[in-house]
Formats: sequence, structure tokens, C-alpha cells
Amino acid sequence: MSDFSVLVAKAINPSMSREERENVYTMVRTAVLRLQERDGLDPSDPRAAYRRHLVEETIRDIESDVARFESLRKLDEAFAAQAKEHKAQSRR
Repeated sequence: MSDFSVLVAKAINPSMSREERENVYTMVRTAVLRLQERDGLDPSDPRAAYRRHLVEETIRDIESDVARFESLRKLDEAFAAQAKEHKAQSRR
């Protein structure tokens, strides 16, 4: 499933809106369902449930990474603004 995680992670970008990322996730969920149908897995089969679980877990992990990225970006911006202000005050 790690290759799957990498593919999903490459399909999204932290600059995408939540709605855009959700569209990608919807396509992923649909693709997994089609693969299960192609493989002849009944929706009630435990393997199908496990695959769905892995998809949702992957999406959750990616959203966590996006949130972490955004938090760090905002911290960097705040630090840069603080450093700029400190530099401006020390010149006075």
C-alpha cells in the first residue's frame, strides 16, 4: 500500500483547497471500488473492507501531512515578519 500512498500524495498539492483535495480523494475511492469489482470482491468481503480502511487511513495521513506543512509555512512567515520587525526596531 506504500506505492498507493505515494501515488495519492503526488496527486495532491498543499496549495490545493480542501475541496480540490476531496475531489482527488473521491476519484481514488472510486478507482479502488472499480478495482475491487474487477477483482470480483464482494463489498461484504473482509478484504474489501480492509482495502477501504487503508484508503481512508492513507487520506487521513495525507491530510495530516498537509496540515503540518501549512502550520510550518505559517510559522516560517510569522518568524520572517518578526525578524523583519526586530531588524527595523534595532535600526532606530
